[in-house]
Amino acid sequence: KWMADGAMLNDAILGEYNGDGHMKMIRFKGVLAMLAMAEALFSMPAHAGKTLDGIRSRGQVVCGVHTGLVGFSAPDASGRWMGLDVDICRAIAAAVVGDPAKVTYVPLTAQQRFTALQSGEVDVLSRNTTFTLSRDASMGLLLTAVTYYDGQGFIVPARSGIRTTRQLKGQKVCVQSGTTSEQNLSDYSSARGLGIQPVLFEKEEAATAAYFGGRCSAYTSDASGLASIRSRQSAKPTDHTILSELISKEPLGPLVRRGDDEWYAIVKWVIHGLIEAEEHGITQARVEPMKSSSQDPVVQRILGATEDTGKMLGLDRDWMVRALKATGHYGEIFERNVGPKSPLALPRSLNRQWTDGGLMYAYPVR
Repeated sequence: KWMADGAMLNDAILGEYNGDGHMKMIRFKGVLAMLAMAEALFSMPAHAGKTLDGIRSRGQVVCGVHTGLVGFSAPDASGRWMGLDVDICRAIAAAVVGDPAKVTYVPLTAQQRFTALQSGEVDVLSRNTTFTLSRDASMGLLLTAVTYYDGQGFIVPARSGIRTTRQLKGQKVCVQSGTTSEQNLSDYSSARGLGIQPVLFEKEEAATAAYFGGRCSAYTSDASGLASIRSRQSAKPTDHTILSELISKEPLGPLVRRGDDEWYAIVKWVIHGLIEAEEHGITQARVEPMKSSSQDPVVQRILGATEDTGKMLGLDRDWMVRALKATGHYGEIFERNVGPKSPLALPRSLNRQWTDGGLMYAYPVR
């Protein structure tokens, strides 16, 4: 254990107990040298990492997305990819290559998504994917940060009269295979003795078509996905009811490959930066004015006005400025893509800021 008497610091002396009651004296200048060395190590720029090197070489971030889930990742009428998951990719591209348009989107099915990431076909998987132990511990992947807190639900025909999950006892329920929804349905049915009959489909499109075609009494997936499917595939959305009960926790967010800690840190901190920016009111329209005029030390740090946090990630000091100018903060991304004024009209609910009773709690950018 180290002991120092504040009054003795001017004498450049520190004491170390030897364990026998005697104190061994060492010169304070040696300690100062060690402290200076430690500070230098902690402030050194990060090595870019092989993934970031590849991105800079090709000038594009390759982002794995859903094949078409309105509100999260789907092409619009002109072929431009839109959605919450897409905006995360755009923010990452803005931070690392300086342009949110420099993204190549690779649409992936549930069965393709992990192989595509593991093989290096994509740099990041931003595809409404649930964080689970098995995906984190056994697939060579890393979970970055939650971008949407969800739960699994059921959609049923309004005319069916089904209003609770108990009424699904013995019923056929369409579900996509190879997803957490399949296992959750089985677990839920077994635990409650409901005897639900799962009808499995490899592709989501086939599962939803079977439901809308009347082959199943219900279709089950993440509640946000059900809202997207109802909005996109039903001629009259009010003909279908999403049950209020949720049967699981589904924290969704981007994944990256193991083995490149630098890239993992970049993706994670871009997301936390977007969330913390909302907490401090840094909107898309106010980025530049706040950078030059805000007296808030946290705002100044996030925007690189006082500290260069980018160098610790292998980026420049304006990395978050570019990300926020490209997409706005997390709340703006949510509102634009899935919020009450969007076609999905989803409530903010668990995805509110922690200061508003939600679960969005950013790691501090400092």
